[in-house]
Amino acid sequence: MKKIVFIASLFLSVSYAQEIHPDYTITDTVSHQCTPVISQENTGTCWSFSTTSYIESEIARLGKGTYDLSELYQVRNTYTDKARNYILRQGKAQFSEGALSHDVINSIRNHGIVPDTVYTGLSDNPTNRHDHSELIKLLTSMVDNAVKHKILSKNWWKSYEAMLDIYLGERPSTFNYENKEYTPVEFAKKLGIEADNYITFTSFTHHPMYSSFILEIPDNFSNGIYHNVKLDELQQIVDYALKEGFTIAWDGDVSEIGFSQKNGLAILTNKEESKNIFNQYSEEEKVTQESRQKEFENYNTTDDHLMHLVGKGVDKKGKTYYKIKNSWGTDGAQQGYLYMSDAYFRMKTVGILLHKDGVPKNIKEKV
Repeated sequence: MKKIVFIASLFLSVSYAQEIHPDYTITDTVSHQCTPVISQENTGTCWSFSTTSYIESEIARLGKGTYDLSELYQVRNTYTDKARNYILRQGKAQFSEGALSHDVINSIRNHGIVPDTVYTGLSDNPTNRHDHSELIKLLTSMVDNAVKHKILSKNWWKSYEAMLDIYLGERPSTFNYENKEYTPVEFAKKLGIEADNYITFTSFTHHPMYSSFILEIPDNFSNGIYHNVKLDELQQIVDYALKEGFTIAWDGDVSEIGFSQKNGLAILTNKEESKNIFNQYSEEEKVTQESRQKEFENYNTTDDHLMHLVGKGVDKKGKTYYKIKNSWGTDGAQQGYLYMSDAYFRMKTVGILLHKDGVPKNIKEKV
């Protein structure tokens, strides 16, 4: 996710909306409730924007109503976790803006949830826009100096927390919402969100199928556990969950030329066909477990970005797509959404997170 700000600006400012072939006209077959599209702006925090959107849909699914939750509250908590991990590992770890969906779940477990009106993460920012470009440089310098000079005192931690308070705002210990006072943990309980109900899946052959392992991707600083299933089963989980009313937090690669928010599509296409790829309807390759593994091991598939998977659709030729809510604002043919083809999903998905009740029983029993 550390390169996602660059990727977003690349696709939104350099690419242009092509004339899309009429066969790419997609009709929703499943579309679940989610909150409006908002932008992560100049931050590398797609992991929190996407997973917070997912949690908002979970709250609605649980019959608890519609809420606009604070993405930056979870970011604030995770910056502290990342610093502690980096220092304890003596600088031999990832320290950046990037993280993963399970880090939001960990933050909820330890620190709860607050509404966006309570914690905007903007502090005294006069632009009223999220921009962590200066903050991340300062934080990186602080943790690097702490490691270099072996500074582990309480005063150092106070200074680190003070830096976060200056740029993002102080974390509330209590707050008032609809004339009632809550702690963040109490508010999470009110909304029905129990961290232990959420589970992460992936599909790679360098670990045994149906094992649980720490996925070797740079942003997995917290050593999150993934459950390994076959590629067909990974897709079956998503299809079953959508059918049963669940949405999914998605993590994967968006660096392919066939990924375009401007055109509202993500298709798996040959890079040699980069010109006018959307005004010609073409068949996509059949993705196998083996071809997927190869793309992961040669670094062609990396965890660039996280988004919120909310439905399915079908084009005029009957090809299926997954409906994705992005966090790059409302630009593009689908006003901030895009449709990801079956082939793109199979090749470029790194991991998914969802409620354990959204997993088919036969797969749940295996893991």
